[in-house]
Amino acid sequence: MAGTVLGVGAGVFLLALLWALVLLLCVLLSRAAGVARFSVMFVFLGALIITSVLLLFPRASESPAPEVEVKIVDTLFIGRYVLLAFLMAVFLGALFLFLIYHMLEPVYAKPLRPC
Repeated sequence: MAGTVLGVGAGVFLLALLWALVLLLCVLLSRAAGVARFSVMFVFLGALIITSVLLLFPRASESPAPEVEVKIVDTLFIGRYVLLAFLMAVFLGALFLFLIYHMLEPVYAKPLRPC
């Protein structure tokens, strides 16, 4: 289902945003003095009308469209394994050279008394 977050569509978030803004406006307007205080009713009725319109006239159908099965094809299969083989060969060569020139390097004893 495209365009959903947590299993719900964009309309639920739109309604939540609408009512959060209406609640904020109602709290702000309730602190006002005079005629502005009564505009809370108009804000609330406007939000109620917008909500009913959004609920009564949905944009999508109730049943989701059947999903088409997508076949995943790996087009870089051979190139990926060639690169992996090349990197393994370089790693093994570097490990071999490390063993020869660093780990197996002879350590000569220093004389106890200088001659």
